[in-house]
Amino acid sequence: MPNLAREPQERLAADRFHELFVRFQAVRATSEAICAPLAIEDFVVQSMPDVSPPKWHLAHVSWFFEAFILQPYLRGYQPLDPRYDHLFNSYYQTHGTPFPRANRGLLSRPTVSQVYSYRQHVDLAIGDLLAHPPAEYAEEIARRVELGLQHEQQHQELLLMDIKHILAQNPLLPAYRSDLRPAPLQAAGMTRWQRYPSGLRQIGHGGDGFAFDCETPRHRQFLEDFRLASRPVTNGEYLAFIEDKGYERSDLWLADGWTLSRQAGWQAPLYWQRVDGAWCEMTLGGLRPLDHEAPVCHVSFFEADAFASWAGARLPSEAEWEVAAQGMPVRGNFLETDHLQPVAAAPLGEGPEQLFGDVWEWTASAYRPYPGFRPLPGSLGEYNGKFMSGQMVLRGGCCATPQSHVRASYRNFFYPGMRWQFAGLRLAREA
Repeated sequence: MPNLAREPQERLAADRFHELFVRFQAVRATSEAICAPLAIEDFVVQSMPDVSPPKWHLAHVSWFFEAFILQPYLRGYQPLDPRYDHLFNSYYQTHGTPFPRANRGLLSRPTVSQVYSYRQHVDLAIGDLLAHPPAEYAEEIARRVELGLQHEQQHQELLLMDIKHILAQNPLLPAYRSDLRPAPLQAAGMTRWQRYPSGLRQIGHGGDGFAFDCETPRHRQFLEDFRLASRPVTNGEYLAFIEDKGYERSDLWLADGWTLSRQAGWQAPLYWQRVDGAWCEMTLGGLRPLDHEAPVCHVSFFEADAFASWAGARLPSEAEWEVAAQGMPVRGNFLETDHLQPVAAAPLGEGPEQLFGDVWEWTASAYRPYPGFRPLPGSLGEYNGKFMSGQMVLRGGCCATPQSHVRASYRNFFYPGMRWQFAGLRLAREA
């Protein structure tokens, strides 16, 4: 006699894994759609050590599913090429020997075609596993597939960051796409200051839904009264900083930032250049006149901090930013909007604008563990925890971030001198 009590549970489990596989297919297709406009020569360029060739991104995210899901949980799984475990391991020392990051541009083989075959090989195997997940490991498989999808969405943003940097090194200044959605013709509006009262606040991820381990545990933090600007700093406002010799005034800069700016010869945000006396900006749509109303982008933490000092303000802490974002709808200019560039937002009149999307916003907070933080067990514990040294937190997502990937508690992090990410700033002040 069939076990009627189990049948509904089994159907629910099958439906859950079917929905997970549908999401898997959609995320994987998005990565390939991002790469579709590239010429074959674009796939192998590494324009600086922090940039990875697009071909490597496509292979690495497939390696993640293979290394942490297929190899441990799909019985009889055979890798397409066992050597890929070395070539496309990013930094997991406990898993194997990562290929040096700065040398990824030397990997002319496997070819682009072979990398796409590798992706197909992994996709078919994941489909087999999710169609018949072993019951004793079903929960762990679902958890790891979700982590793999979030990981691939991170690399979708990285792909666009790296493609932009690669193309910007070419004197021809080629456009990644000529059909991007144009920016709206609207003014950013005057900056308003939103006041937030002092008190004990809850910070960090809580409740249902995915979060990275570094967003937990939820904990209490006391905040003094503060004010937060209603919108990010615009290109026009940053241009005033430049014209007031902001890059020549050591009194505005942190010592490390001043040294780095002198050594690197910074005079403006990355991708800005003068053409016939006017400021232009390299975008994924090619070289364009600077949009003075759009949020400033591609500035380092040091530049953001210097601008805040010049403006008589400061950068918000990540706790202050999260308090302002809690309860706000996650909507804005994301990957799906198809600008792939920050744009001016129409003033809302109430509350902060553009907290999500357009530009990652530098905070004044170092990327450190929350009280009680515990990394994931095993090799996956290397995902975030070991990078909690020397980096600064950014919040809110950007124009290249998938919308479903962002939440108020999300903690992005970069070294303070980095500029190729879509990073800007929002000012804060004491109340």
